[in-house]
This record gives sequence, structure tokens and C-alpha cells, in this order.
Amino acid sequence: MIGRLRGTLLDKQPPWLVVDVGGVGYEVEASMTTLVALPGVGEGVSLYTHLVVRDDAHLLYGFAREQERALFRALIRVNGIGPKLALAILSGMDEAAFMRCVMDDDAKALTRLPGVGKKTAERLIIEMRDRFPHWERRDGAVLASESASASMDARETDPLADAEAALVSLGYKPAEAAKMLVGVEEGLSIEAMIKAALTRRMAG
Repeated sequence: MIGRLRGTLLDKQPPWLVVDVGGVGYEVEASMTTLVALPGVGEGVSLYTHLVVRDDAHLLYGFAREQERALFRALIRVNGIGPKLALAILSGMDEAAFMRCVMDDDAKALTRLPGVGKKTAERLIIEMRDRFPHWERRDGAVLASESASASMDARETDPLADAEAALVSLGYKPAEAAKMLVGVEEGLSIEAMIKAALTRRMAG
């Protein structure tokens, strides 16, 4: 099992990134929450990882925080939730926001995520509710997510088109992805555009 990577960020094409570790480039899929928190290409990076072994591929998922990886691992143990959907959930909301949805029985907020219907949202609330107590601080406060800052990477590609493609890869339909990006501030990095679109989607 590959549990952590520390190296140089070689490429960042949401939702994928490549990390050079001792001359070996690891392809890693990450949530938009993690991608926004990462430094620029060429800088050092450290990621918590989870390896999924399939008959046809070995898939590596990366997380900026250990808490995010813990939630990912909890999600994929829920019936009907695979790595792709778990990553989409983590892209739409951080750990603290997801915890609030579960503890407040807010199925409506969860159904705004791609691939999460009413029944799936209800199942997530039921199965995840009892898994959160050990995630609280000793003083009873819910663990807050770390602040994420977007990096501005120079690219020759169209950031808006790349952002739309990344949203489609998360499970949104092309027309829906395009609509989500309407009005998003120009000049942002691809990751920041995606995060802004996801935030507006969840707020709507």
C-alpha cells in the first residue's frame, strides 16, 4: 500500500496530477478541495494517498489532509459508493461541511452533488452518522477544514474548457458543467474556477 507521497509537483490537470518522487512520476487523482490547496507546478508537495487495486489498473488517490483521506475511506465502505463518487463528494464539500450534512440530516444538500440521489443521500446519512464521534476534538468542537489557497499556474490551454472537462469527469453533464461556470471570475486558475463553480452549485 502506498500511504504517502512527498516530491515535486510535475503537472496539474484537474482532477489529475503527477508527482515526481525520486525520478518516478506518480499519476494521482485528487478532489478539487485538494487540488486548490496544492502549490504551483514545480514546487514541493506532500500527499496522503489511497491505492485502489483493480484487475485492469492500480489507481492512486491523493489528499492534502489526512482527515480528507479518512473520509474518503469511510465513504467507499458505504454500499454503492465507489472511489469516483467519493471523490466527487469531496470535491463538492470539505469534511466539516459533509459532517454537518450528516449530523443535521440534510439530504437535500447532499443531492446537489453529482451522482447522489435521494436514496443515496439518505443511505450516506444513516451509515456515516455513527462514524464521526472519533473525528471530534477533545473539547467537542468539530474538526474544521484547513484553509485552501488557489495557485495561479500559467497554461497554454483554455482554463475554462479545462474546468468544464474536469466537472464532466466528476459526473456532471456537459450542459450542466457549462452552466455552473457561467459568471465565474475570469483569470482564476482551473482549480479555483472549479471550486467556485462547485461552491455556487452547493449554495444553490
